[in-house]
Amino acid sequence: MTPERSAVRDNGLMPDAELTGRLLVASPVLNDPNFARAVVLVLDHDGDGTLGVVVNRPTAVGVGDVLPPWSGRTSSPDVVFQGGPVALDNALGLAHVLGEEEPVGWRRLYAGVGLIDLDAPPEVLVSGLGALRIFAGYAGWSPGQLQDEIDEGAWYVVDAEGGDAFSDNPSELWRTVLRRQSGDLALLATFPDDPTLN
Repeated sequence: MTPERSAVRDNGLMPDAELTGRLLVASPVLNDPNFARAVVLVLDHDGDGTLGVVVNRPTAVGVGDVLPPWSGRTSSPDVVFQGGPVALDNALGLAHVLGEEEPVGWRRLYAGVGLIDLDAPPEVLVSGLGALRIFAGYAGWSPGQLQDEIDEGAWYVVDAEGGDAFSDNPSELWRTVLRRQSGDLALLATFPDDPTLN
């Protein structure tokens, strides 16, 4: 067992735990450019597979450039995020609602987080939203595929905090999430971007 896998077990984070609403944090040695240093929020995990969005990959594309009605209504930074390598030509809106009332056009995924209908008039939705982020594409795994990657040590499964998906400093989210873990997993936050320079 690698030290990284041991760290996950030492933190009580069993790979087969329920994943919806949790974070997948890329191992420092995961070299796939789609997921290097990625933090993925799992939106749905069941027998049909797993779907999530990478929450720490802002693009240079402003929300107003692709969805003008939503410009200025998203959490800072007001840009589209690359949610993953699948269906990059599709937009997905993820929002956190305030209070118990569910706005029209919002579908709960877990806790107060859900998907919004980007075709709905923003005025109908925004008054009930505490945070909003728009993603191009998503990350998807077929049944058993993600479990295999977790077993290989590519991902750490950790609990999400309310603001993770809407962080105003997404470039530091990978380190921030690791730093707040206990034990050896927290030490990985200091892993250099280029290990050859260490």
